[in-house]
Amino acid sequence: MAIPKLRGGVLAAGTTAALLTLTACGSGSGSDSGSGESGELAGSTIVVSTFPFGVEDFQTNIVEPFERATGAKVEIDSGSNADRLTQLQLSGGSPGVDVMLISDTFAALGQEQDLFQRFDAEDVPNLAELNEFAVDDAYAGPAYTYQLNGILYRSDEITSEEAAEWSLFEDPALAGKVALPDISATAGQLTVSGIAEAYGSGPYDVDTAFSVMGDWAPDVLQFYTSTTEVSNLISQGEILAVPTIIGFVPPLVASGQPIGWIPPNEGRYMATNRLMIPEGAPNLEGAYAFIDYMLSQEAQEASIATDLPVRPDVTAAPSFTGLMGENAGDPVEMGYRTLSPEEITANRTDWVERFAREVSGK
Repeated sequence: MAIPKLRGGVLAAGTTAALLTLTACGSGSGSDSGSGESGELAGSTIVVSTFPFGVEDFQTNIVEPFERATGAKVEIDSGSNADRLTQLQLSGGSPGVDVMLISDTFAALGQEQDLFQRFDAEDVPNLAELNEFAVDDAYAGPAYTYQLNGILYRSDEITSEEAAEWSLFEDPALAGKVALPDISATAGQLTVSGIAEAYGSGPYDVDTAFSVMGDWAPDVLQFYTSTTEVSNLISQGEILAVPTIIGFVPPLVASGQPIGWIPPNEGRYMATNRLMIPEGAPNLEGAYAFIDYMLSQEAQEASIATDLPVRPDVTAAPSFTGLMGENAGDPVEMGYRTLSPEEITANRTDWVERFAREVSGK
């Protein structure tokens, strides 16, 4: 069943809010949601596969309140996108995982191999409460947060106006003082597509993007693969500018260092992290309930310090909105778009190989 494209704030008829779904015992409201009453989940185990970072916050903000509300036990399995998708591929239809939190690119790769199953608002009522971009029919599961790509810069050396232009990275005065993401990093494809739009015919004009980035490459100090590398390079003053996602930036800014982040004037693209149910998930009702809770107002509000929310009734934290500028908190109004999963999965292998030859290997 496909996820319906329902605009945020509109509750599907016959559904209930996640908090009522999870806490109601012996009432009719729980049966309408498809997520199961707390009594039905009590004593059951739900295995959730997630990212290797932020696990402690995830446990505190999401898992523990859900366990208290339902009586279920949540087991957390963590690892990189690539490693967890590989495990799913090798599972032979018995994944041992009920819910997988995974980035959109890897979600699309898994879908292409029929590794994930679809569900709708009858199963997960809070799907009807999300912003439209979070329930894209191209994906089997919804987004629960998103990442905006932009330019991280040293504000003691570069102005925000300069940082908002991609041409910053061709400035000879910054030779050896800039970094770029490898295409394998979350910011990598977003940056390639942003440059493709700014210099070429659109987000998938990688010929132009690779040519431009290849020209920049001799003056690039490092092609990074992790945000940890970015934090170290910018904090130590080894680089003055780098395209990267917003998610890890607020603590850097809060530290008092002269660091800023700004959306580019052209080529604004975002990634999403998604909630997916593997084919063969052993506890399907538990999966529905956990996803419904993660999309609830309560859970989204509990996570705003680290995640940008996908519900219109939850406001992003000031630490994020202070960086996002006009229309902060609404990525679509800010001019951000997601990339086509079909386009990415069809070309990913070729683009990764070409990037290594034509850009980072130069």
